[in-house]
Amino acid sequence: MADLTGTRPASQAADLTKVPPASQAADLIETRPASQATDLLADFAAAVRAHPDRIAVLTDGVPLTYAELAEKVAARASELGPAPGAVEVPTARAPETVVGLLGALTAGGAYCPVDPDFPAERRAAMRDALDADLPADTAYVLFTSGSTGAPKPVLTPRTAISTVVTALRGLFELTPDDRVLQFASLNWDTCFEEILPTLTAGATLVFDHEAHTGSFARFLRMIEQHGVTVVDLPTAFWHELVRHLAEDGRGLPACLRLAVIGGEAANPARVTEWLALAPDVRLLNTYGCTETTLITHACDVDGVPVPIGRALPHVRELITDDGELLVGGPALAAGYLGRPEATAERFVVRAGERWFRTGDRVRRRADGLLLHEGRLDHVVKIRGVRVDPGEVEAQLTRHPAVDAAAVVGTALAGRTALVAYVVARDRNDDLLGWLRARVPAHLVPSRLTYVPALELTASGKADRAATHRRHAPVRKAENR
Repeated sequence: MADLTGTRPASQAADLTKVPPASQAADLIETRPASQATDLLADFAAAVRAHPDRIAVLTDGVPLTYAELAEKVAARASELGPAPGAVEVPTARAPETVVGLLGALTAGGAYCPVDPDFPAERRAAMRDALDADLPADTAYVLFTSGSTGAPKPVLTPRTAISTVVTALRGLFELTPDDRVLQFASLNWDTCFEEILPTLTAGATLVFDHEAHTGSFARFLRMIEQHGVTVVDLPTAFWHELVRHLAEDGRGLPACLRLAVIGGEAANPARVTEWLALAPDVRLLNTYGCTETTLITHACDVDGVPVPIGRALPHVRELITDDGELLVGGPALAAGYLGRPEATAERFVVRAGERWFRTGDRVRRRADGLLLHEGRLDHVVKIRGVRVDPGEVEAQLTRHPAVDAAAVVGTALAGRTALVAYVVARDRNDDLLGWLRARVPAHLVPSRLTYVPALELTASGKADRAATHRRHAPVRKAENR
């Protein structure tokens, strides 16, 4: 696996003074062998040719033009060499991450983002999972939560992401005059909704540290200062933003035209407030899974309750007798690398077509829009990221003092959070601290309670819901 996490010696660094001009760099990006070419790269190359002097990436006020970005991408691709396989790229809110993404694709490799702040054990597990041979058409590899305790690597084909990027440019109505904020975590696929449609439309991608300070006043000031026209926000963050706007009494910056939300259900009270506060800003609710490549369903929000939306033109949908939404079409992932059983469980064939079982129960309204009616399993969304409680349980029971664990998702302070119930022989260990050293922050429970025993189902299995109902009132240790 190509590793870009370290600093290369000066003798090995790409000499950008020898990189061809932007037009030639665009040619290099676009004219890879047929097995490596993608519409996505062709669209980016077209944007470079059409808008070489426009700002492609603005980072804390520092501009990088399309010509400059193309030159860096071409240099990175040359450095990687042909067909480099999985390319590990450390994530940072900076142009280097974009260069790493597009450079890996241009070289014919598969982009694999790795957060340098992840625990070393987690990063090692991700690297180990990538030791297997990747399909040649893999665009990127992302890891989702799984009940075994190990992350599941999802393989997304190049045709899938290219199909979706084209669809999202239309859905968002992007033009070269747009400025799109990069807000989502660079470890998850939502960031691709911000980065790729923007840079294939000739628009500007905005990185700015003010977006992540926790201050809504500074967040809004930054949007106005940089003329941001589009934001793509986790619904939980959007809830707090609407609350701030309602309390502050000020409107949104006039430059903002579109707010995209998704990841969990929109609160009806916040929706009502938004529609009164920002009638001229389009609010788009979206739905999708990593295995179906970004957004599959969307709708403009004009009231409550808020549907998950209508299928985008490239998406096929099927609702089973028990209400589960199955998604098909050209944007499905290839499956889970090295996990044939998990792949067979979630990717199924019905009537000769391949479908992904989302696990979401839905109902179709009279107008054709889908309403979400809960999960068919125990999976929850934490900070907009899908989490299987079984993965957290598997990690907790690795501790030598833990006999059993049950983890559930519940509402805490208006947000979905994980709560753990643990049967242990020794209660003196800092279990949450032990867990933080092994898994990303979104897998660490917000509360942990020691209990004498877990509640069981009639068949003798741990009953998460019954355990939570019995022990929720007990005083718990906070994860701070």
